[in-house]
Amino acid sequence: MIFSKFLNATNWHKRPYSEILDEVREITEYLDQNSDFKQVWLSEHHLQTTNNWTMECVPNPILLGADLASRTKSIRIGLAAAIATFWNPLRLAEDVALLDNLAGGRLDVGLGRGVFGKEAIHMNIEADLKDQPKNFRLFVETLEILKKAWTQDYFSHKGEFYEYPAPDFKYSNPLLNETSDVVDPETNVLKKISIVPKPYQKELPLWQVVDSPSSIEFAAKNGLNCLMWLPTIASLKSRFEIYANAKSEVEQRDVPMGEGIALVRDCFIADTMEEAKELAGEHFLRYLVSVCGGGRGVSIFANPGEEFPKTDNPIDLLTYDWIHPRNQLVGTAEFVTEKIHELKSELNLQHLAIWSSPPGMPHDASMKSLKLFNEKVAPHFSDDKLIKKVS
Repeated sequence: MIFSKFLNATNWHKRPYSEILDEVREITEYLDQNSDFKQVWLSEHHLQTTNNWTMECVPNPILLGADLASRTKSIRIGLAAAIATFWNPLRLAEDVALLDNLAGGRLDVGLGRGVFGKEAIHMNIEADLKDQPKNFRLFVETLEILKKAWTQDYFSHKGEFYEYPAPDFKYSNPLLNETSDVVDPETNVLKKISIVPKPYQKELPLWQVVDSPSSIEFAAKNGLNCLMWLPTIASLKSRFEIYANAKSEVEQRDVPMGEGIALVRDCFIADTMEEAKELAGEHFLRYLVSVCGGGRGVSIFANPGEEFPKTDNPIDLLTYDWIHPRNQLVGTAEFVTEKIHELKSELNLQHLAIWSSPPGMPHDASMKSLKLFNEKVAPHFSDDKLIKKVS
């Protein structure tokens, strides 16, 4: 099994930002030097500051990834995700390619569409989440441009949102030495453009943060791996099957369930179940209340066919004892090991990304939990020979 670390940095107590960066660096350097973790994942969030806390505080995972890459030797840097709909496609293509070169080819590129309305409408009005079909079309077009920019020496594009090169733009330079399909020799009209650098890797590993069946199917049919997070095992099973079936159809082979999917899970380990709940329960719950109340809703935690009780405020359902059996890996090392075996058995899970730094969690407690996972949980899966057919 592949293990990775989800590094969605937060700053609940409004400490100096440099302290948050130092903690992210400490986690990454520890994993690079002392574990078999494959990668760390960095998220992108904007405009999250309120009067007294910051729920998610990394606005640019590419820039942070460059810093972490310079401090490490083997661990991969993952974007989970760069919100493609917020970026100018050319800027995103260039910055990602540069990071891949800085990291020596240790980059995985996760892309997302955005989940919080306040972020989307202020970063790019075209990405407004109130118009989901338009947001999706913007994502699809941005992905198309990124793939062209990374894989073609020169390219052009004309779509609903972007046109490259700009229409009728004339380009001349004393050192101009372009072919006629790039610059018209008679009119100097620019016909194609290119980016520098190209990625270090011949084929960038691409991921999409997904939830809905349509997004999962789109990812499978367009060469994207999947990152999933919140649903229960029962709900995840149908999502895993959708991805495997669509990928099998496109690639004309029998793709085993679990291949190409990374599952993010809240994870915290302590000596007893009670201690784990006391140290981590309120922090994970606080974040889930924010996520569900801020846009996702609580239905993401429903099992197939399950109907929740009618309440004036659905967030009232979110208690630690209610959420814990649905998706939390919080408890003793033995408990977490057993739950991971369950994920393997039910989903053929091959890649688990753990998050142990929810808002308000003291850094020393998070580090202790991470070390316990590395020492007492990960070794149980070191001899995995996964990729089997799950019926």
